Amino acid sequence: MSPAIKVKNLSKKYKIGKQRGRYKTFREAIGDTFLFPIRKLSHPFKNSFSGTTEEKEIWALRDVSFEVQPGEVIGIIGRNGVGKTTLLKILSKITQPTIGRVEIRGRVGSLLEVGTGFHPELTGRENIYLNGSILGMRKAEIDRSFDEIVAFSEIEKFLDTPVKAYSSGMYVRLAFSIAAQLKPEILLVDEVLAVGDASFQKKCLNRMQDVGQEGRTVLFVSHNMPAIRSLCSRAILLDQGVIQYQGETRQVVQHYLGSDDRLLGQRVWTDKDRPGNHAFHLKSVKLRNASGEEVSAINISEEARIEIEYELIQEGGRAQFSLMLYDADGYCVFSSMSNTEPNFYGKPMGTGDYSSSCHLYGNLLNAGRFHVSLTGSSTYWTDSFTIDCVISFDAIDDGVLKGDYYGVSGGVVKPKLSWETVHK
Repeated sequence: MSPAIKVKNLSKKYKIGKQRGRYKTFREAIGDTFLFPIRKLSHPFKNSFSGTTEEKEIWALRDVSFEVQPGEVIGIIGRNGVGKTTLLKILSKITQPTIGRVEIRGRVGSLLEVGTGFHPELTGRENIYLNGSILGMRKAEIDRSFDEIVAFSEIEKFLDTPVKAYSSGMYVRLAFSIAAQLKPEILLVDEVLAVGDASFQKKCLNRMQDVGQEGRTVLFVSHNMPAIRSLCSRAILLDQGVIQYQGETRQVVQHYLGSDDRLLGQRVWTDKDRPGNHAFHLKSVKLRNASGEEVSAINISEEARIEIEYELIQEGGRAQFSLMLYDADGYCVFSSMSNTEPNFYGKPMGTGDYSSSCHLYGNLLNAGRFHVSLTGSSTYWTDSFTIDCVISFDAIDDGVLKGDYYGVSGGVVKPKLSWETVHK
């Protein structure tokens, strides 16, 4: 059987750092013409164009090769900026590769960015037909699927409203509904699903599971390790544009979560590389023990906290966080949102440096390795971004709860629960 997708020696190069200087007046241009020979003699190696900087190159992908068989559901994982979205854009023919080739057999539907393929001035109804045409479908085919698309998207009231008035969540609902219901042979899905609300995300993941069972091919980029594990039979781990590991999903996820000891305990960003959005920028994420020390391991009987330091750059803005804790196998132990903090929706905050902490109870976790992922967003969970595996740490069983038992306790949590014995 011929593969649905065949990628051979794929590389993609971008040019960065080149800046154009300001436009010169006619007088300055004439003056530079006469002064150029003199400047060339005195500074033979200096660039004479004001305001330019050296042009640099960055390889988003390097020599990537893999095959996907028809009906396979493949997960593409890796940290932010390793080339996952670039790969999907090349497969979607949005971007051309620098080197290498891609062979695709079948009609491709893609969901890469909010609003991709939508015309803002057209209504939701008109964009359904536009996207169907882009996928190569006839009007009769779109007509047959139209009611299913509208029902799945749950935006019937706004169907005849121009999509420029849609929220990001409405964009995602309609875009995913079109991509899933028009039944392309190959479906490419990026992390854009994280924009939707929890119930719609679950519905989308169930739909993707159905798509895989129907024998269609799916490439799924996500930071959601439980979703990757439940949906994908195989996974590919990208690191700095290179395939670092590929194979059975469970093994790839384990390799990914345990691959970078530099993240252990704390993550600090420089001024130039701070992640964030229009409202705030992150400065650091650190694990602190009960004494307030920065650590990479905690005793399971003691309290600890995960501290997030950031700079608020928008007056009256607010930073919101969702923290997810995963075990070594990639299962989500729990998630916690910062909006549970008292007075969270109180008065607006001024600009400046802030610290938000999530407190971990003592006698909560079992012994093992844990990984923290962090999603940050502005008010009402807009303009969000996710940092996967931002820190990791070890929880050590200090024996406080064991008493005279010296065996190993199962499970990922080990809470101190109340027991009572009465005489009947």
